[in-house]
Amino acid sequence: MSKQKLRVIPLGGLGEIGKNMMALEYGNDIIVIDAGLMFPSEETPGVDLLIPDISYLVERKQKLRGIVITHGHEDHIGALPYVLPRLAVPVYATRFARELIMVELKQRGVKTDAKMNLVGPGSKIRLGSFTVELFSVCHSIPDCVGLIIHTPQGIVVHSGDFKVDHTPVICEATSFNQLAALGAKGVLLLLSDSTYAELPGYTPSEGVVSDTLGRIVSEAKGRVIITTFASLTSRVQQVLDVAVKYGRKVFIVGRSMKEIANMALKTGYLTAPPGTICSFDELKSLPHNRVIVLSTGSQGEPTSALVRMANRDPKSRVQIVPGDTVVISATPIPGNETLVSRTTDSLFRQGADVIYSRLAQVHVHGHASQEELKLLLSMVKPRFFVPIHGEYRHLVMHARLARTMGVAEDNAFVLEDGDVLELGPDSGEVVARGHAGVSYVSGLMAGELDEALLEDRRSLSRDGVVVVTVALDGGSRRLAGKPRIVTRGFVDAGAEQSLIEKGQNLVLAALDHDGGRLGDPGFVDARIRDSLSKFLYERIHRRPIIIPVVVEVGKDRTKATS
Repeated sequence: MSKQKLRVIPLGGLGEIGKNMMALEYGNDIIVIDAGLMFPSEETPGVDLLIPDISYLVERKQKLRGIVITHGHEDHIGALPYVLPRLAVPVYATRFARELIMVELKQRGVKTDAKMNLVGPGSKIRLGSFTVELFSVCHSIPDCVGLIIHTPQGIVVHSGDFKVDHTPVICEATSFNQLAALGAKGVLLLLSDSTYAELPGYTPSEGVVSDTLGRIVSEAKGRVIITTFASLTSRVQQVLDVAVKYGRKVFIVGRSMKEIANMALKTGYLTAPPGTICSFDELKSLPHNRVIVLSTGSQGEPTSALVRMANRDPKSRVQIVPGDTVVISATPIPGNETLVSRTTDSLFRQGADVIYSRLAQVHVHGHASQEELKLLLSMVKPRFFVPIHGEYRHLVMHARLARTMGVAEDNAFVLEDGDVLELGPDSGEVVARGHAGVSYVSGLMAGELDEALLEDRRSLSRDGVVVVTVALDGGSRRLAGKPRIVTRGFVDAGAEQSLIEKGQNLVLAALDHDGGRLGDPGFVDARIRDSLSKFLYERIHRRPIIIPVVVEVGKDRTKATS
């Protein structure tokens, strides 16, 4: 056995839901599993997406052998448009995942030389010191796989996102025959999905949702509007099947939903009789009891189709009317609860009957609950265990579960992004405890998340901004008039005028007796900020961003500094 250690380096997805990315390193070889994104919270204003910091990989680019994708959800592939231009490394993905990656690259306008290799369950990929074998798992999207990774130190099993469903709608059942054989051989490490490690029992089958949707559609007197994840192809198929059964036409609204549905229909992952899916030109001619609208917006995303309906956006293709039934066929991703609740309330106010998971089983999640996690542990019998894909409490709960299934106390590691775990055949140790950075995407810009920038944005959203313009005489260098103060997002109009007048007098007093130093921009800035900051906090307990602007005026010149 080699003296070198196997390194396990999570770059994203641990202690959070999203931006999943895991690196395995041995000697001169590195492989990466997944490259996902995460949607921002209210703590990151102005940020569109969060993706893993890949500086560790960029610094070791010559050792990188490939990226293996477990499935096509955005939290596993969404960072590829930003990663591949910097790494240009081969990608290995199943057919449906590869199609979704191509959609992602096209949407982001990214062209890459990285080769997209098609693989599937049973495929074996040789990547330097690693041999990766794929096995099918059931999740909530077609063509999901787990990974059996043969390394010089032993076998590593990566579960991917999985559950046990004996009656899946689209995806294949989880292949336990390959896993059962591994237990006898000996598995060094199991990396296992932890998203629902808190839930006892088993995850319900997708078949339950079909029954619920059928009942809702059959009883609805008007239109039925169903929102779900755009990539939840099994749910889309269930909607199509129910529409055919009850004689309704389906209208798809939302760019991502349309693109993924079109791709899935062309490639055969979705099936529907001709005429089931209609263009919006036909919507007005149909009675409401023959219409199903399939929409994006299950997470309350501000620009999504359902939220536009809820907000009565005049540009929305569909307007809510009393008698509509809205089905939210998803559970909120942690952090999105407020957005979803706000959307639900707005739909109720417009007279819609809104049905969500607390009222009926309109959604089942795609992740294993405790009994399924225990089943995987009992089959694989790993020497070491690392829970992945979950918030920190999920990881802790899963590690405890592993210990009850025979994993030694010191062999279950709860890691965080940026940690480095080194494994030998009989020993494991976290040799570095670090926090992996986070990169942001904002419009067309991407870069490392700057806490100072975010704090400025939080301050702007919380306390507003005050711009103070001071005019100086270009010759005498003395004040040429009373300071002008403009505020935005600050206080209500009634109280604002009084504060502005007092603030003007305060700035005037702070600067007027120091005429000899008014030519120094740094001095002027400091006096304005210090005097106004203290005054405003004492009066209204707010700390707005204060921007001083100095304008020099004179007979032949006007110059501004800020």
